Amino acid sequence: MADLAKLPVTVITGFLGSGKTTLISQLMQNPGGKRLAVVVNEFGDVGVDGDILKSCAIPDCPAENIVELANGCICCTVADDFIPTIEALMKLDPRPDHILIETSGLALPKPLLKAFDWPDIRSKITVDGVIALADAEAVAAGRFAPDVAAVDAQRLADESIDHETPLSEVFEDQISCADIILLTKPDLAGPEGVAKAREIIAAEAPRPIPVVEVAEGVVDPRVILGLEAAAEDDMEARPSHHDTPHVHDHDDFESIAVEIPELSDPAVLVRVIEGLAKENNILRVKGYAAVIGKPMRLLVQAVGARVRHQYDRPWAVGEGRQGKLVVIAEHDDIDEAAIRTALGIVAEAAE
Repeated sequence: MADLAKLPVTVITGFLGSGKTTLISQLMQNPGGKRLAVVVNEFGDVGVDGDILKSCAIPDCPAENIVELANGCICCTVADDFIPTIEALMKLDPRPDHILIETSGLALPKPLLKAFDWPDIRSKITVDGVIALADAEAVAAGRFAPDVAAVDAQRLADESIDHETPLSEVFEDQISCADIILLTKPDLAGPEGVAKAREIIAAEAPRPIPVVEVAEGVVDPRVILGLEAAAEDDMEARPSHHDTPHVHDHDDFESIAVEIPELSDPAVLVRVIEGLAKENNILRVKGYAAVIGKPMRLLVQAVGARVRHQYDRPWAVGEGRQGKLVVIAEHDDIDEAAIRTALGIVAEAAE
């Protein structure tokens, strides 16, 4: 009878740099007795998140259970990518007990839920729950969450002004679709920041949604797995700015992949990324670099001007020590020439 049961799927969404990959890495290490599989939907051509997760593979979530989909949003490539991937995971022996889907940081979760209504998979899987991650510091600072009262006041003064941005709409859609919200990086926000972030999220949420503070992705899997929400049957409770089909537009954002040479000093790269965030409105940078004289790969993660880096694993035998970064910005802000010129400073510093 177990083979006839629907396979539970958890959709993990959240804005750029909110900590989705860190959360999944922790779940892989502490799966609560479940055999996991992971689907990673990347934004950009360099599979950074999938590569990070594969380096964390353990017997309960081996590397073959981790699949990257980088051909576009999976809700837009259902037949070509999503359904075959789910079917392949279900044929694994032993079959996974639970599938985690990490959406890209710019994904709209509700169209993905609609993908689960496809006849080929509806009878086989169920959306156990939608988990939305929100960076407490960023939310408290007002990024990606508009001040509702201020916007309403401005609209009363001038109805011709459109104060919504693609960023705020993505954030709101992710919150509205969630069954649980994980408030990440509370240590950076501090008690006042956490309280402010909770207020903003409560104002954005269309219904009461549990909010749990999580640091470094550490959370008891019993809190977020096994919700049995059947979210695919609960669409009306999850309103979206993008409920009309033609509005689901991925052209608001753009990414470019840049190869960088070996670094002599990671601090130079950090300064360049900070400058790009301030001068070119870069939203997100993620990737890895090689550092001269270091056998470990340097993992680089940046949200705006906040840059974090750490050595994550040794370079594999035969693996080229080639650094790669994915830079993401809103379509109108991204200046590929300026970005490549700025990162050229890193190359000059290494010479």
